[in-house]
Amino acid sequence: MFMLLFLYTFLDQASLTSVIEPLTFSFPSFHPSSCTNGGLICMGSVTGGNGYLSLTPEPNSNSSVSGSVLEQVGRVLFHHPVLAWPASISTTFTVRISPFPNSNVSGDGMAFIIAQDNSSSPPSSVGSYLGIMDPSTQGGLVQQLAVELDTYKNEWDPDENHIGIDTISIITPVAAKSLNSTGIDLKSGREIKVKIDYHGWKKKLEVSMAYSGDKLVSVLNQSIEMADVVPSSVFIGFTAATGKVPESHQVLDWTFTTIPLPYLNSHVSKDEKIKNVLLIVIPIIMGLVIVAICFLPSFQKVLRKKKETVKKKVDIEIRSRTAANVPKMFTRKLLAKATRNFSKENLLGTGGFGSVYKGTLQNPPTTVAVKKISATSKQGEHLLLVYEYMPNGSLDRYIGKRSLNWETRFKILTGLASALLYLHEDSGNPVVHRDVKPNNVMLDEDFNAHLGDFGLARLLQNDASVTTMLAGTPGYLAPEVGFTGKSTPESDVYSFGMVVIEVVCGRRSKGIMEENSLVDYVWNSYGQNELLQCVDRRLEGQFDEEQVKRTLTAGLACLHPDSTQRPKIRKVVQIFLNSDEPLMDLPESRPSAVYVSVSSSTSTTTTNIGSKSGPELLSAESSPESHQTDEIVLQFDH
Repeated sequence: MFMLLFLYTFLDQASLTSVIEPLTFSFPSFHPSSCTNGGLICMGSVTGGNGYLSLTPEPNSNSSVSGSVLEQVGRVLFHHPVLAWPASISTTFTVRISPFPNSNVSGDGMAFIIAQDNSSSPPSSVGSYLGIMDPSTQGGLVQQLAVELDTYKNEWDPDENHIGIDTISIITPVAAKSLNSTGIDLKSGREIKVKIDYHGWKKKLEVSMAYSGDKLVSVLNQSIEMADVVPSSVFIGFTAATGKVPESHQVLDWTFTTIPLPYLNSHVSKDEKIKNVLLIVIPIIMGLVIVAICFLPSFQKVLRKKKETVKKKVDIEIRSRTAANVPKMFTRKLLAKATRNFSKENLLGTGGFGSVYKGTLQNPPTTVAVKKISATSKQGEHLLLVYEYMPNGSLDRYIGKRSLNWETRFKILTGLASALLYLHEDSGNPVVHRDVKPNNVMLDEDFNAHLGDFGLARLLQNDASVTTMLAGTPGYLAPEVGFTGKSTPESDVYSFGMVVIEVVCGRRSKGIMEENSLVDYVWNSYGQNELLQCVDRRLEGQFDEEQVKRTLTAGLACLHPDSTQRPKIRKVVQIFLNSDEPLMDLPESRPSAVYVSVSSSTSTTTTNIGSKSGPELLSAESSPESHQTDEIVLQFDH
């Protein structure tokens, strides 16, 4: 009887993440038309012009304070609803809050708001209510979340320079924190950059701030269950208000990104969870009771017969996730028939783990790819995996061979990065792929990227009969892995960086150890400000130059020899989706050393990576009797 093998459920989840389209938009500046046909809904006292939005009235030309600037409310929203959950959200904007000339006091402040609809601010939301709510809407009558930048001290506020998170009440916010310890003065009149991130799986909201040009600093972290606060579809934007004293509130730029996450029950509110459970469970229980009473004898007979039949005939079953999360099983006989007994005519390709065959299943007709693992156990059994068929094959078929336009290449890289983001951070339990390379990036009919062969290395590593190298693929393997033997999210990021430069340059690379390596070539071009010289000639100059530069720079950052200097994959996704996301600082040439922690009794040692192999180096420099952790510096030859 053939061995039963279950396909990892994460494989389909990783592919799902790569094909869900995130939403991103950017306003580098604002103009009068921004409030008419520029994609914004401007209400109340909002005006656009001179490159920024004024949420409340500006000072008159004679600098006098008139009644027309007091007790004013402005609200501006993006014209289209966006996904609040299940999703991860990131938004960055620059504001400038200023007292009026010759005014000793000002207020009240402004806020970034996630609103249930595109209605205007409540009529009595002036002053301390910041245009978010008023006495009639306090207490949860309106579903919304606001991050306030408060410049006026009310009796419930910590001071006149603080931020806060509001949901159902201004007086009792979810969280509030003074900014005095950060050195940031909200009403300094200086440009202040604010970044708000909501991690959809960890349910964490983080606010980072800095004066424009300075490094952002995290100033507030708060646990928030977004599904309990706002609807899934929301409108986003800004509000501001003045009370008995005036103040200028300007928004200079704004970018926003929402990345949808797979919908799981943990992302719905408690009431919705209970309702969904009752709607599903009660009918099932009632139906089972009726069936048990009426047909139990017949069912017992059928089940006994079915059990005997399955015991005799089932050779292999393969579990794959469907849209309803129900395992799908196939017999070996069925898969043999679908692939015409694994004929050469149906062979799609051969990789490190085995051969892949095209197959056609009936009822309903479905095209699949069946991988026969090139490993045999002691009983001579074969392992089979069933994948969704990808008509455009794997990415390696196109690098340096077939031309893809820039938009398609960028789409593939963004999809691959999103898949890794899901594995590393958004899947609930962080998972390392271990073998990111073009051969494992599958392309569907629309050239969406699906990350394949996920988990096979870990799945097969305990089978003594497997001779395939499981730790990764030379050329895509991070340098520290060859010495520590451990794969990490950082080593996945390194492999991703290699894929990036190969896709953009249209060349395959054997890694950093080859003479005149592709990595050195691109990094040297970066140092000489000539990154565009690296782009695949087949594109014939038809590409977005700034996008290419950002993509290659991110790829080089991923290839940093020191794993601690590589960006998280979330940072890479944000760079790809948001043209205003800051890039990483890189040295002008590729660093020549990487630090690896090992168990050793020796002090820090420097060696040439080309002179010894990993095992020789570790055996020569490590003491088996000692458990002290030291660092080995691996020196590269350029």
